[in-house]
Amino acid sequence: MQRRDLLKAGALGLAAPALALGQGTKTLKFVPQADLALLDPVQTTGLVTRNHGLMVFDTLYGLDAQFQPQPQMVAGHQITDDGKTWTLTLRDKLSFHDGTPVLARDAVASVERWAKVDAFGQLMRAQLDELSAPTDKTLRFRFKKPFPLLATGLAKSSGICPIMPARLAATEPSKQVTEMVGSGPFRFVAGERVPGSRAVYQKFTGYVPREGAASFMAGGKVVNLDRVEWHTIPDAATAAAALQSGEVDWWEQPIPDLMPILRDHRDLTVQVHDKSGSMAMIRFNQLNAPFDNPAVRRALLGGIVQSDFMLAAMGEDKSRWRDKVGFFLPGTPLATDVGMDALTGARSLDKVKKDLAAAGYKGEKIVMLVPTDFAVLNAMSEVAGDYFRKVGLNLDYQSLDWGTVLQRLASKQPIDKGGWSLFCNFVPGAITTSPPLHTYLRGIGAKGTFGWPESARHEALLDSFFSAATPAEQQKLARDMQLQAFQDVPYIPTGQMLQPAAYSKKVSGIPDGFPLFYNVRKA
Repeated sequence: MQRRDLLKAGALGLAAPALALGQGTKTLKFVPQADLALLDPVQTTGLVTRNHGLMVFDTLYGLDAQFQPQPQMVAGHQITDDGKTWTLTLRDKLSFHDGTPVLARDAVASVERWAKVDAFGQLMRAQLDELSAPTDKTLRFRFKKPFPLLATGLAKSSGICPIMPARLAATEPSKQVTEMVGSGPFRFVAGERVPGSRAVYQKFTGYVPREGAASFMAGGKVVNLDRVEWHTIPDAATAAAALQSGEVDWWEQPIPDLMPILRDHRDLTVQVHDKSGSMAMIRFNQLNAPFDNPAVRRALLGGIVQSDFMLAAMGEDKSRWRDKVGFFLPGTPLATDVGMDALTGARSLDKVKKDLAAAGYKGEKIVMLVPTDFAVLNAMSEVAGDYFRKVGLNLDYQSLDWGTVLQRLASKQPIDKGGWSLFCNFVPGAITTSPPLHTYLRGIGAKGTFGWPESARHEALLDSFFSAATPAEQQKLARDMQLQAFQDVPYIPTGQMLQPAAYSKKVSGIPDGFPLFYNVRKA
């Protein structure tokens, strides 16, 4: 019997999680895409940690629904000295969850910690002459030359810059902050966390929303819920049964073969809220052979069929995915077809094998990290693993849990000391709309995002992008960046995913974008 046939009988015979019914209209129970394995959003670009971070912490700026930065914790800013000095003024009545006021020195310390490890932050830091707090309410950024994208970087939706008390921000980025004290709309209830199973958040009654309507990560974040519980349910059938029976309210990433059952359920809504979706990829570790060789990386492009990855991850409904996708988000001003023949031309496994041999691949072991408890990544990994075996890679396919994968990805060690070679991943589509935000294209080596590609040419193009005066200049630079990316291959694009969420019809007000819990109501 197939899983969907079993579910047609409702939750009959399924071992649904022991979640209390009758939970009330002020408690929302949510099933995330994977377990909350790491708490500190500075330490990882993992999206589960990002979603957690945006509940607990606030940010100085937030992206609106058009991906434009808007003031969030700041009341506003002034740009002087021919664009080289930014002075930010904090909003009134900002306070942390421990009852202390948010001061400019807390924000400065938080930005400094984030900027040590974030790719955009490092770019910003390299241009800074001064970052200071002249008063309790003002931050001053003084740059060597005009830096017009400061607000954009501080607002970005992946690798967020979370503002925390200075005492916590003093923690080195290499060490995880585990005391979750922010100024965001929800408090993290540490005493109720069960790793691998549950995370709990309560409404922060001291949070003062800014005026105006909410728009994605910006605007008035009004909290209508007293409590949000995240329940990790790796088995999709169990998660679906819990949703149908009302034991949970919202499932972030239902899998494709269960979607028809959920759509047909009279008490459930299935809808795409993140209109920019996610950009899927195979990410290489360029510190270890053989993927320290760009010719080996390029050789693998010739057999990739993006639709195979999308069918596995998102199913046959083409409204939920796009193939023939490059390095920038489809439908946005910088998206381009240049160089796409590398992914859309004739496919040949035999040619890939010959190109690998010509590139010098000598059978080195390839360690592939696969989170089997993360449905979308597991599905894409199965396609990738099959492809790599067919073209003759010596594949060590390691099936792990998501928490272990996150920890392993941080390792820069060689293969024989616990290092890794590649993994399947996806990133928010929003960060691939603009080169300064697109951390996975950056070529800054060991200082960058895991995978650590190095490309002096990309970095030179990015520097030119900052001073581009017109959209036409930016578009030309983006075309040059994509052509360079097909030479460097920091990753292989495998498609764009438009993931529906499934939730009870008692739930309303879910903002567009990834899971955000302010403005959400439960009847």
